Amino acid sequence: MLSLKLPQLLRIHQVPRVFWEDGIMSGYRRPSSSALDCVLSSFQMTNETVNIWTHFLPTWFPELESPGLSKILRTAAFTYPFLFDNLPLFYRLGLCWGRGHSCGQEALSTSHGYHLFCALLTGFLFASHLPERLAPGRFDYIGHSHQLFHICAVLGTHFQLEAVLADMGSRRAWLATQEPPLGLVGTVATLGLAVVGNLLIIAAFTASLFWGPSTWWPIGGRYKGQTTVRPHF
Repeated sequence: MLSLKLPQLLRIHQVPRVFWEDGIMSGYRRPSSSALDCVLSSFQMTNETVNIWTHFLPTWFPELESPGLSKILRTAAFTYPFLFDNLPLFYRLGLCWGRGHSCGQEALSTSHGYHLFCALLTGFLFASHLPERLAPGRFDYIGHSHQLFHICAVLGTHFQLEAVLADMGSRRAWLATQEPPLGLVGTVATLGLAVVGNLLIIAAFTASLFWGPSTWWPIGGRYKGQTTVRPHF
């Protein structure tokens, strides 16, 4: 009978420093894992399992060469869509405040409020590394900030869609008098631009994999430039 051995998990001092997460002491996957190991780890409890199953996002970001830039890019990947998607809402609120009075329930529904709260909480969790920073090693598998960040992001998206549907219902008549309905050509053109933009982003980051220096391959069981570090627990 065919049996598969699950990949060995490592502690923080057994992986290169670039892979360290604040407050996460164990449950790390081996950086040189094979494709089979990566698939098997999706069904093994590691400190990334919950993240893997809460969303599937293909990423390569310059993590090894420029971890600081990678952090900025990952943050911008969430900040930019949030600001872009909410420009109509911010514009509407700006008009209301500019008049010196409230526009009532239609300006900021309950779903809008929940959405903005979840968005702020998502950013806070991503930047603060709480609660694992307060108790290193206690939240390696369940409950660390990246998992909570995913949950808040999903909830925020849900409330955002609920708010959009509420806006469509309450403002359909007004919108119909302001702008003509978007036809098939406009819909296809918008979809095409989105697809082309995404393909360009994927192509740019894929090309960087071939142009950038490969400094992370294991050499004699260790990693180039890695020194043995014994953290204090």
